[in-house]
Amino acid sequence: MQTFSGVGVAPGRVLGPVRQMPKPIQEPHANVNIPADVTVESQAQRIKDASKAVQAELRERAANANGEGKEVLEATALMAADPMLVKSAIKLLKHETPGGARTAERAVWEAAATVAETLKALGGYMAERVADVLDVRARIVSELRGLPAPGIPASEVPFILAAEDLAPADTATLDPAKVIALITSGGGPQSHTAILARALGLPAVVAAAGVDGIDDGTEVYVDGAAGTITAEPGEELRVAAKVWANQASTLAAFTGDNTLADGVRVPLLANVGTGADAVKAAGAGAEGVGLLRTEFCFLDRDTEPTVEEQIAAYGAVFAAFPAKKVVVRTLDAGADKPLPFLTNADEPNPALGVRGYRTDLTSPGVLERQLEAIAAAEAAHEAEVWVMAPMISTAEEAARFADLCHAAGLKTPGVMVEVPSAALTAETVLGQVSFASLGTNDLTQYAMAADRQLGPLATLNDPWQPAVLRLIKLTADGAATASSASGQAKPVGVCGEAAADPALAVVLIGLGVATLSMSPRALAGVAAVLKTVTVDQARELAGIALAAPSAAAARAAVREHLPVLNDLGL
Repeated sequence: MQTFSGVGVAPGRVLGPVRQMPKPIQEPHANVNIPADVTVESQAQRIKDASKAVQAELRERAANANGEGKEVLEATALMAADPMLVKSAIKLLKHETPGGARTAERAVWEAAATVAETLKALGGYMAERVADVLDVRARIVSELRGLPAPGIPASEVPFILAAEDLAPADTATLDPAKVIALITSGGGPQSHTAILARALGLPAVVAAAGVDGIDDGTEVYVDGAAGTITAEPGEELRVAAKVWANQASTLAAFTGDNTLADGVRVPLLANVGTGADAVKAAGAGAEGVGLLRTEFCFLDRDTEPTVEEQIAAYGAVFAAFPAKKVVVRTLDAGADKPLPFLTNADEPNPALGVRGYRTDLTSPGVLERQLEAIAAAEAAHEAEVWVMAPMISTAEEAARFADLCHAAGLKTPGVMVEVPSAALTAETVLGQVSFASLGTNDLTQYAMAADRQLGPLATLNDPWQPAVLRLIKLTADGAATASSASGQAKPVGVCGEAAADPALAVVLIGLGVATLSMSPRALAGVAAVLKTVTVDQARELAGIALAAPSAAAARAAVREHLPVLNDLGL
């Protein structure tokens, strides 16, 4: 047996064969020596044949897919069938570069780049097709080279997907009925792979060096809670996988009324992005929405959505939770979510640049129109709407945001605490608004100065880091002081991915957090663990975590005091 260690980001114990994600296609060399007997005509025929093979493969996969995955595959198949790319590539074959003739692979690469630039310049719907062109390019070049097509591999049997990391585009065709676990050599606890795994309820381990080299077909055992992958496991681990499968099937569904063992209520809310997400969250028993990511209304377009478009998008979420709390995060653009009409793509360090609330400094009016739309959507529905701004750093910013909310008719303004300065000055920041929500993904990234997408920094980018836990406690303590001073409760919630970790959820309650918001799939597991502890026990475990010398030590010490985690395979 060979064991790989990484960071467990979604619990579960499963057994299955590995399928490797194909490596990204490398750009073909510009100048190579082409044998004299290789004619332009033969190169052109290779391109035509490869294009037809790609079309056929995509159409076959589309016929067997459904939902968004089917739409993505059908759109890509149409692009592969477009003769413009093939004709452009064949035309390039007939014109030599200063370094010599082009290969078929190079001609396709350059032709697709030109088509993509043309579509991008046209803007609107045509610009949205750029990703399809580049996907088709990669597929045709792969076919020409005799390599597997990029994207999630097809399989007749369930498998464990291994990769260096997954990009958002890779996941459009991921079928959770076939992919039973995710393992990556890169990424971190807040990487896209980790977030996807939690959303789909798939056991996952990231930052496990070497797993992208496991041979296809090798049987492996994945323990998403322990963060380990074992190749060719023995009988003991096979039994563990069967036991977990039985436990997972009997885990009680969340009833929508979460209490601790001593009867203290801790509302469990859901993170959503669309009306469809909200309907699913309500069906899963969520007691409300702790994070509505409004940027989903803005992404993949080059113009600001109208107020009417925003009203419809937000109203679809509010309609799913009548008389329940819905916390709306205003536009969190910038860094890994650039918008052409709002953010500057040339910033040297976007994560520390104009993002979130700060975009109002460079593009005034967008935030006010969004608040206008939120207020109008609230007026048309029965949800209890709270609104918070991301990337608030100072009490002055919090006060200005509260003024903007009140001017729009929104009664409950709040802030995201994801910048350490907001945590350190929580008392004065919370003095200006009604509530705070901790974005533990960014708070961890900024506190530890560690990019959350980088696998080598995964151990730093862990919300169990004692420094991050101290910032969370400072925020809760500051909120309590602000509450006493004003006579008005200033609750603190958590809407970052940390809330979906059942062990860490206990610690967060012990640190003074009032509500937790997470992927709907995490609700049942978190509720099952919370109901076994009292507030006093949660505070004791929080103290143990704060005193630990490292994230790993904090996690291990807390888990040792919560045997229910092992019983449930969490």
